[in-house]
Amino acid sequence: MSNPHGTPIWYELLTADPTASKAFYDDVIGWAISDRSDQPGMDYRMIAVSPGDFVGGMMPLTSEMQAGGAKPGWLFYIGVDDVDATAERLKAAGGTIHMAPFDIPGAGRAAMVADRQGVPFYIMRGSSPESSTAWGRMAMGKCNWNELNTSDQADAQAFYADLFGWQYPDKMPMGAMGDYVFVEAAGETIGATMTAPEGSPPPAWQFYFRAPDIEAAAARVSAGGGTVHYGPAEVPGGDRIIVASDPQGVMFGVVGPGDATDD
Repeated sequence: MSNPHGTPIWYELLTADPTASKAFYDDVIGWAISDRSDQPGMDYRMIAVSPGDFVGGMMPLTSEMQAGGAKPGWLFYIGVDDVDATAERLKAAGGTIHMAPFDIPGAGRAAMVADRQGVPFYIMRGSSPESSTAWGRMAMGKCNWNELNTSDQADAQAFYADLFGWQYPDKMPMGAMGDYVFVEAAGETIGATMTAPEGSPPPAWQFYFRAPDIEAAAARVSAGGGTVHYGPAEVPGGDRIIVASDPQGVMFGVVGPGDATDD
C-alpha cells in the first residue's frame, strides 16, 4: 500500500448489532454493507460505497469483547511505513499499545493503540499494491473529515506531529471553546482538533462521511432511531453537516453539499 505515512486508510465500526447497523448506515449514508463476512474464521463485513470500492469494515462486538470493556464506536487506521517501529515510538512517547502488532492475512500488519489522552486508533501497513481510497475530501460515501475531540489539545497535537509528521497550518477561533485547529497530513488537510467541551463524551476521534443530501440524511437518522445533535448547519467552505449518533449511541457526522438554505 503506497499511502503516505500518517494518512488515514480505513474506517471501522464496532457494533453490538450488525444487522441493525447495516440497515441504519446503508439508509443514512447510502452504503452497501455486506450481509456476511468474507473473512475466513471471523465475522468482518465490508462497507462498500460501490462494488469493489470500500470505506471500511464492520466488526460485531462479541460478548467476550464487551465483558472486557469494549463498546460500540468508530475507529480509524492511520497508515505508517513500519508498524512495529511506529508502535515502539508511540509507547516511548507515552501512548498505549492495546493490541501489539499483528498480521492480518491478505491485508497487512496493524496494531491497536491510543494517544496520551487515551483516544484509541489503529496503525497499519497494508500489503496491497493499490492505495486505499477510504479517505476522500470530496468523495461521495467516503470519510471526508477526521475530527479529534481531546482533553489536551496542545499535547495531542504534539503527539501526532511527532509520530506522523502532521502539521497545523491554520485555525478558526470558536470563542469560549478555544481554537478549531486544522490538521495537515502529507500536504493535505484531513481534519481538525478541538478541545472537548465540558460535559461532552470522553475524548475521541469523530468521522464525517459524505452523503448527497444533508436534509435527507438528517431525516433518515431520526427515522432510523438515531439522534441528530447538531445541524444541518453550514460550515466554512460551503458544505453542510450534521453531528449525530446511531441507535447504539455511536457518534458520527455527515457532510452534504451546501445547496440549501439553513433554517
